[in-house]
Amino acid sequence: MRTNLSLYILLTALLFAACKKEDDNVFKKSPDERLNEVLSTYSTALTSAPYGWKALVYPSGFPTLPFSFYFKFDTANRVRMYSDWDTSTLTNARESSYRLKALQQPCLLFDTYSYIHILCDPDASVNGGYYGSGLLSDFEFILDGMSSNGDTIKLTGRQHASKAVLVKATSKEAQDYYDRKRNWDFNYSSRFLTYFKKLHTGKGDYDIYINHSFKRVRIVNANVKFSAGFYLTPTGVAFDKPFTDAGETIYGFDDVIWSENNQLMSLKVNGRAATINSDKKPYIVDSTAGSRWYNTALNAATYFIAPNGIHVDGQDDYYNLASVPGFTYLFYYPNFGQSGYDFNGLMEKSYYGPAYKAKFSTAGITTFTYGGTFYTIPDYSTTAISNIVTKFTESAGYYFVQTSDNNTYDMVNVKDARSWISWQLY
Repeated sequence: MRTNLSLYILLTALLFAACKKEDDNVFKKSPDERLNEVLSTYSTALTSAPYGWKALVYPSGFPTLPFSFYFKFDTANRVRMYSDWDTSTLTNARESSYRLKALQQPCLLFDTYSYIHILCDPDASVNGGYYGSGLLSDFEFILDGMSSNGDTIKLTGRQHASKAVLVKATSKEAQDYYDRKRNWDFNYSSRFLTYFKKLHTGKGDYDIYINHSFKRVRIVNANVKFSAGFYLTPTGVAFDKPFTDAGETIYGFDDVIWSENNQLMSLKVNGRAATINSDKKPYIVDSTAGSRWYNTALNAATYFIAPNGIHVDGQDDYYNLASVPGFTYLFYYPNFGQSGYDFNGLMEKSYYGPAYKAKFSTAGITTFTYGGTFYTIPDYSTTAISNIVTKFTESAGYYFVQTSDNNTYDMVNVKDARSWISWQLY
C-alpha cells in the first residue's frame, strides 16, 4: 500500500513538472507581446498589398446588403478609398486616418469620417437606415482572421457586429478604380417608366426586381426564386452569390447598357446577349404581399412611411409633397386608434390626412375605399391631400411587391404600373 502511494505521488509530481515545462514554453511571451505581434502581422499585410484591397461590408441592420469599397493603406496610418455608394463616391477618392489597435482583440479602426462612415451615420436621411443608428454598420472592426496566403482578411464590427471581408486587389482591379471605371448603367433601371421588369437570358424568362437602396436583386419565375446582393463592376454588376437555373450558373451581368429612348437594358449573361424590358404586370404576382404589408404594421402597432412621396411617370414626388411646409414623409397607419379606419397622411409638425379601408383580393390586388379624413386639413395641403386620395382610390387597385427582408414594400398601380409608392416600416 505504501509502495502504491509513493508511486502515485511520484507520478503526480512528474505530471505537474511536465505541465509547468509545457506552460513555460507556451507563455514565454506576455499577452501584450503576442497581441502586438498579431497587429504587426496585419499591419504588414494591409500596407504591403501593392494594389490595395477590395472590400464588401454587410451592415448588421441589413445583413444581405453588400457595399463595395476599395482601400489603399499606407504606413503613415492613412487610407484612400472609393465606394459604390453613389456616383460621387465612385469617382472621388476619399482619404481618412486609420489605426490598428489592441482592444482586447486586434482591431482596425477608421477614425475620421469617410465613406465607410456613411453606412453608420445616425441621420437616416444620409443612408436610408434608422434614425439614430443608420444601417447598423461599423467603422471599428475586430480583425477576425487572415487566409493562409494573406489574400483575404475577415472583419467583424465592434458595436453592431456587421461583417466585412477584404480581398487583395489585382493591378487591373486597382487601375479600374483609379480610372473611375464602374458601370453605373445598371442603376438606371430606376428610369423605366413602367415598374415591372423582365429579364430574358436566352435560356429563361424571369421577373427581375432591382432594389437600389438595399442593393438587392430578385429573379423569379414559376420554377425559381433567387435573391442576392449586388455590387458594381467595371462593365456591369456582380452578385454576392451565384444564380443557377436552366443548366447554367450566373455570377452577374456584363456589358450593361441602358437605352432611355428604347426603355431597354441590354447586357450579357455568360457572354450571351440578354435584355431587361419593362411591363405593366409581372409573370408571377405575389398574392399575399398586400396583406403582409398591412399586417406587419398592424401587428407592430406602427406605420409605414414613404419619404419620397408618390412616383408617377418617371418622376419621384410627382405631387410635390416636399413643398408642403414641414413635410417629413407620407405615412400609412392601419386601424389608427382602433377606429376601424387606416390613416394615410402627411407628417409635418402635425399630422392629418385621409381615412381608408383596405381590401385584399386573392388575385393579389389591394384596393382602398375613402372614408373621410383624420384631423383638420390645412389650407396649404388641400391640393396635396386631394391628389393622394385620387391616386389611392384608383378602381383598378394596387399590386404589392416586397423589396427586401427588412419590411420594405413597393405599392404599384394595376392600371398601367406607371405609379408606385416605396414604403418602409417606421
